[in-house]
This record gives sequence, C-alpha cells and structure tokens, in this order.
Amino acid sequence: MQGRKHMTLNQLKINKKSGDEVLPPIPEKRYFTIGEVGGLCAVKPHVLRYWEQEFSQLKPGKRRGNRRYYQYEDVLMVRQIRKLLYEEGFTIEGARAQLSGGAGEVSKSVQTDAVVKKLIVDLEGILQQLK
Repeated sequence: MQGRKHMTLNQLKINKKSGDEVLPPIPEKRYFTIGEVGGLCAVKPHVLRYWEQEFSQLKPGKRRGNRRYYQYEDVLMVRQIRKLLYEEGFTIEGARAQLSGGAGEVSKSVQTDAVVKKLIVDLEGILQQLK
C-alpha cells in the first residue's frame, strides 16, 4: 500500500468562522474505492454502505469479490448527501426528497427538524464562545 495516502477525519481542516469542514479536492480518476471515497468525503465506509440503501441516486458499481467502485459523479453525490445531512440538518427522508428534486414534497416536520437542528448547533457554538 505504498504511495497511497488517506486523510483521516481528524486531519480535515475546519473553517473556524462557519464550522464547516474543508474537504480535499477530488482527484482526476475514473474509479474510487469505498475507502478513498470515505477519505474524500469525511464519511466512514459503513455510513456509505448505509447511504447506498437509503438513497437510490447512490449506486456504485460492483466488481470482483463484490467490491464497490465509485465514479466521480458518485463522489459528488456523497458530498451532496453529506452536506444535506450533516451541515444543513436534514433527516434521511428530507435529504432524499431534496435530491429527487421534490423540495416541495418535503413535509413541514422535516423542514422544522432541519431548522431546529441548525438552531441547536448555532446555540451550542454561542455557548462555547461565552465559556
């Protein structure tokens, strides 16, 4: 495994002002392994496998030994899902609706959940500053 470098979750740069993580650039490759995608998107492989079950838009190819191979578009989709869930506070159901273009289909409770989660994160940040 010489020459292969993976960025761990702790090595990601975090923007102090907004709290957003700065993800590494996606290399110009045709295929990515699940470990590479996890490193590029700051998501563990078991989470990626779960997301494959929950989001019909995420369907990596499988090859010998049932190994997953993600393409560039799949990596972009994982980053979009991650943003919806982790940064914007959507539930799985809400993120699924957002990705399918049915933003109008997102129920009020899902939208409210996202707003409440965002408020909690913001308030916790303010509390940390006050301490």
